[in-house]
Amino acid sequence: MDQIPTKVYPYRFVVLFIYVIITATICLQWLTFASVARDAKDFYGVSAVQIDFLSLVFLGVFVFMAIPASYAIDSFGIRKGVGFGALLTGVFGFLKGIYAYDYTIVFVCQIGLAIAQPFLLNAVTKISVIWFPIKERATAVALGTLAQFIGIIIVMILTPILLEGGQHGDKIPEVMKVYGVFTLIAAILFLILIRDKPPTSPSTHGEDKELPFWEGIRFLWNQNDMRKILLLFFIGLGVFNALSTCVDQICETKGLTIDESGLVGGIMLIAGIIGGIVVPPFSDKIQKRRIFLIVAMGGFLLGLVFFVFSQTFLPILFASFLIGFFLLGIGAPIGFQYCAEITSPAPESTSQGLLLLVGQVSGIVFILGLNYIGIQFFLFAFLILALINFLLVFNLKESPFMDQK
Repeated sequence: MDQIPTKVYPYRFVVLFIYVIITATICLQWLTFASVARDAKDFYGVSAVQIDFLSLVFLGVFVFMAIPASYAIDSFGIRKGVGFGALLTGVFGFLKGIYAYDYTIVFVCQIGLAIAQPFLLNAVTKISVIWFPIKERATAVALGTLAQFIGIIIVMILTPILLEGGQHGDKIPEVMKVYGVFTLIAAILFLILIRDKPPTSPSTHGEDKELPFWEGIRFLWNQNDMRKILLLFFIGLGVFNALSTCVDQICETKGLTIDESGLVGGIMLIAGIIGGIVVPPFSDKIQKRRIFLIVAMGGFLLGLVFFVFSQTFLPILFASFLIGFFLLGIGAPIGFQYCAEITSPAPESTSQGLLLLVGQVSGIVFILGLNYIGIQFFLFAFLILALINFLLVFNLKESPFMDQK
């Protein structure tokens, strides 16, 4: 079927750019202490679990806020819905920097930032459909999704570097203040430049005509492939959330230093960015989604095999690269776009919000398991779950929009 000619507007790249900036910023705030957990524990005089809770609170709050955030984005539009999240991000990120010496205030600010997160993360496929034509959407979603990794890379690699020369994390307030000012600037930039939609729609298949929110929820649950991809994200995103949050503790059990832990976490995200830049444009070009998801789950499984059984720095670094390239760079962005296509005309931010929601729920379970049951036990459990994902992805059908090529 030939696509209907449509007009697209250059301002779509401005919208995508400022979305990338604010999304990177919220993820920077999310995992601020993940790669420096040992220093943060010494500085605040708390347990390792209490430091993990500064990240874990994001996953817990997301469980309760994912659906309300999707409802706000779908009902009130990008400017108001996502703008609310940007406003909270700017305010609480700045306050966290100002009061970084006090664990209690930092924890309260993390709650505020956690409330903001779903208003930002749930919007990437919505922005893609409203502003971009079908032939650019996997690429747009990839760039929006990769923004999360950019923010996390900063804290995984830059934070340990900035803390060098100090003792027991005494430079933490100084570093947090820099992050707070940057967060405030990013939020102001977003609120000034964001627009709800272009003058005319880039839709080629009528996919921007959405069902009402609650009708869309029922429609989503009745889709067989939607239930399958929910399981894929429950496993894949949950494993990523657990690995990124507990990377320092996991690497400590393998004898790695805190600097090596930061590199392991950072290379996973750098590989995700490389994969997200290189691969999704090919999915758009050849108009296929399913085969890329199969490759992504296969590479994810291989990376986990190396990660679990390796005990030295370089093999673990290689494993981290594989996980990042295939799971984050290919699986996540193409999975989000695939879900939006198979569930049309359900609201895009709702389908994406549900995928993120199940990944946060599993992330909470996995993180608690790593802390309270055992790291080795859960690493082997991750291997079994990754194998399930690899087998499950073969049961997915191709996107109906790709079949209309």
